[in-house]
Amino acid sequence: MADKPNKTRGLGRGLSSLMSDVALAAPAADTNNPRAAEAFLPIERVHPNPNQPRRTFNDDALAELAASIAEKGIIQPLIVRPHPITPDAYEIVAGERRWRAAQRAQLHQVPVLIREFTDTEVLEVAIIENIQRADLNAIDEAAGYKQLMDRFGHTQDALATALGKSRSHIANLLRLLNLPDDVQLHVTEGRLTAGHARTLIGNPLASDLARLIIRDGMSVRQAENMGKAKPVKPRRPNAGGSKGAKDADTVQLEQELSAQLRMGVAIDHDAGGESGKLTLSYRNLGQLDDLLRLLSGD
Repeated sequence: MADKPNKTRGLGRGLSSLMSDVALAAPAADTNNPRAAEAFLPIERVHPNPNQPRRTFNDDALAELAASIAEKGIIQPLIVRPHPITPDAYEIVAGERRWRAAQRAQLHQVPVLIREFTDTEVLEVAIIENIQRADLNAIDEAAGYKQLMDRFGHTQDALATALGKSRSHIANLLRLLNLPDDVQLHVTEGRLTAGHARTLIGNPLASDLARLIIRDGMSVRQAENMGKAKPVKPRRPNAGGSKGAKDADTVQLEQELSAQLRMGVAIDHDAGGESGKLTLSYRNLGQLDDLLRLLSGD
């Protein structure tokens, strides 16, 4: 039978207090010193949070955790609260992955910490728990920080202090959310690292450059150099001229040459022919010297 919920904790907890609860229920690195559960609940009386921000659970990782639980049990307790609708039931605040794995391992009960959380605090703790995941990608981590700031009014400084992160780490990740959706998807799905993505922030050609970085397997330094090489803005066609917008192949070629030469490149094809102009732009005399040495084979 479950113990009564801990009534000593009032509502309206601060971020640091919520973090301490998440830390209590987080999987411990030292499995020889597990946290003590306040109660053990029959697994059928524990229900997932329908508003849990984490929607996907890796099946292989879940199977691995289930095997560990079958052998050693659940090392760290789940955080639950009395179910807001169903009598004599509890809702998971943090630890749904362990609950799912426990079902696979055919456990009959799970260790829990029972808290009197409001709906707002439940969402806040769920977001904090997701941010603490070791396998979280940079975009999802940034989205978690943004949720905490937008929904609950936390500042970057407050997040940095409570989560044990540097303020610059949080600020840099938040900037990734300014990238186009397709570039963010490359990061989420592992095709681009956060370091690569940071070199594209504010670049109007971020989507095109991201595809080049992925295709050519560029290092972060190469991506950075390519991003700094600003192409020459093409001249507007004369009135009555037949020149239109550049095709994707021409733009891609400009970016490839920019990356190789580390300076601005513009390619203008003559309409209806095979000739055209290649324009290089340098920012200083040092760049011009580098180009001359390259052309002379020195």
